[in-house]
Amino acid sequence: MYIMLFASLAIVVASVYTVSITNKLYRYNRGDEILYNPMMGFAPNADYIEAVGANTLVYVDVTWRELEPLRGQYEFATIAKENHLERWKREGKKVVFRFVCDVPGEREHMDIPDWLYEETKDGAFYDSVYGKGYAPEYENPLFIEYHKKAIQALGEEYGRDSFFCFIEVGSLGHWGEWHVKQDEFLPLIPSSEICNEYVKHYVEAFPKAKLLMRRPFEAVTTYNLGVFNDMTGERVATEEWLQWIAEGGTYLEPKQIHQLQAVPQIWNTRPVGGEFTSSYTMEELLTVNRQETLGLLEKTHMTFIGPKCPIANRELVLFQEEVKQVLNKVGYRYGVSSASITYNGFRKRAKLSVTLENYGVAPMYFDWPVFIYLLNEENQVISKQQLEISLCEITQNESREVQLTLNEQIRKKNLVKIAIGIENPETNQPEVALDMDTIAIGKMYVLNKN
Repeated sequence: MYIMLFASLAIVVASVYTVSITNKLYRYNRGDEILYNPMMGFAPNADYIEAVGANTLVYVDVTWRELEPLRGQYEFATIAKENHLERWKREGKKVVFRFVCDVPGEREHMDIPDWLYEETKDGAFYDSVYGKGYAPEYENPLFIEYHKKAIQALGEEYGRDSFFCFIEVGSLGHWGEWHVKQDEFLPLIPSSEICNEYVKHYVEAFPKAKLLMRRPFEAVTTYNLGVFNDMTGERVATEEWLQWIAEGGTYLEPKQIHQLQAVPQIWNTRPVGGEFTSSYTMEELLTVNRQETLGLLEKTHMTFIGPKCPIANRELVLFQEEVKQVLNKVGYRYGVSSASITYNGFRKRAKLSVTLENYGVAPMYFDWPVFIYLLNEENQVISKQQLEISLCEITQNESREVQLTLNEQIRKKNLVKIAIGIENPETNQPEVALDMDTIAIGKMYVLNKN
């Protein structure tokens, strides 16, 4: 009798236990909307407020003449005012920055300060098909010494946090693109050894930013830098640039030949940026040349495009679908494809398994943390736990599955929401839009949707 009673009790306990353990599997489809996410997308000129719109990046370039009109006196207040830097920082936007010493223009001018010209005077004025300007002698030791001080000052002002998140290593050549028109008898780009001194100035001044170079020069591998292409959308130039990335090569324009480094799939670990070519209008790039534009973007794996890019008060209005297609070929695009939640009624706890996908062409290069949140009925955060996952390692079309046990008691499993979000470590708030069709509470995305 006792044996039968014990067996019956065991069956009842097992049945109750089974009822108390429930498992739910959720799957999420992708959306097709534009995701204006941090540190990716278009980077319009910072001084053109109407062009910026919802874009999260702005582009700033500064000539040495603008930065330091008098030796040792830096015009940061003027630069901030002209580029609306306080506004963009307040709105959570980030900066793509380039420092330049030679910008061809319509009239004779210099882009270095008068005091620096008086101390060096070994460059050359030019009037070429590019325009008019002054090409400095980049080998001059005084020029290099003062350049180091200028970049140090820029770093002290803009390198303390990630506000200036992408730095295009400029300084040398027309537009800071490390080339000088050879048939004008101008001072040419110097040797790799001297060029690396210029790069080192940037590396030391901006430890929190991601640095990029116009071509895969030696410094790209030495300092683990990204690259940028200012001829995006132009087939011949971009394919040549892509060949350098894939195979390396020789760069003949400098005084001494530079060896270009093969860095295939550089975009898996370092950012690729640049702007659209000036060879075509933006309308041509988005319409008659659209398929070629999209194909080149897919090969390039860019994270940002600017300052020449579709802008909010023009192309985004006229070519909404075309712009959406372009942005789908730029940057990261994370989303949860599936989640499994196992509830334990006895322990009032839950085990969670999440698969996070990257549908974009590149990862996020700043390792922001991913959190799981428990929300109450009023959508307030009861608790949160960080997932052991690195967004930097989830590259194009890759995924990561991660599990955790939720450490907060689940009192009412059907009423408590479980959500996921990617936080900005500087604000400790979720700030990344995810590509998944579920309920969004701000930038937190509910996993146990009903």
